[in-house]
Amino acid sequence: MGVKHGRDYGDILTDLTEAVGRIPDSYVFFEMESEDWSNLNDTEKNEVHEALAEDLFYALGTEPVISVGSGVVIHDQTNHRINILIGEEELAFVALV
Repeated sequence: MGVKHGRDYGDILTDLTEAVGRIPDSYVFFEMESEDWSNLNDTEKNEVHEALAEDLFYALGTEPVISVGSGVVIHDQTNHRINILIGEEELAFVALV
């Protein structure tokens, strides 16, 4: 189902792809090894991050907090945004409206 949003899905996906790319070990979400990740070129890494962003967008509709490597992705329904955190530090957020 995904999260409720007022912005264009394509724009949200672009922003979320960039945001999850800031998590240094985001590849762990797909159970990849660091060596496999480092063997990917930039285009392939972006494709993995886009697939991750799509999965997260839909999963956050039912599960508001999802661990991604050393980061956490949180659907903040009150403020209509998706927060990307590592520890207590906010790496990025994606506006949904």
